[in-house]
Amino acid sequence: MAFHDLEIKRIQNAADAFMAARRPPAHIRKALDYDYTLHNQTIELLEVRPRWDNPAEIMKRPFAKATYVKASNQWRVYWMRGNLKWHPYEPPVASSIQAFFELVNLDAHSCFFG
Repeated sequence: MAFHDLEIKRIQNAADAFMAARRPPAHIRKALDYDYTLHNQTIELLEVRPRWDNPAEIMKRPFAKATYVKASNQWRVYWMRGNLKWHPYEPPVASSIQAFFELVNLDAHSCFFG
């Protein structure tokens, strides 16, 4: 079940605040930037950069994901490994969308930003 409008706005505000704090300076954003997508009950954080062999083509690669589980009122947190598969992060859940962004920003295991 998708979120209602108020929840979507709350998630977008949290994502926008994270992006404002985490995005690289404006002069670097053509080479590296971040974005997010919200689909149904999942938010994905994306790395945006030009393709290495064709700089005119922009690639968006997901690196973090959280899926809301209504039954437990928690967000399941995942990271994308080099094999391009999602793996549970440690800790595997966040109590709120803000807690998810705090986990990603802290990146205690160097899974999101290296």
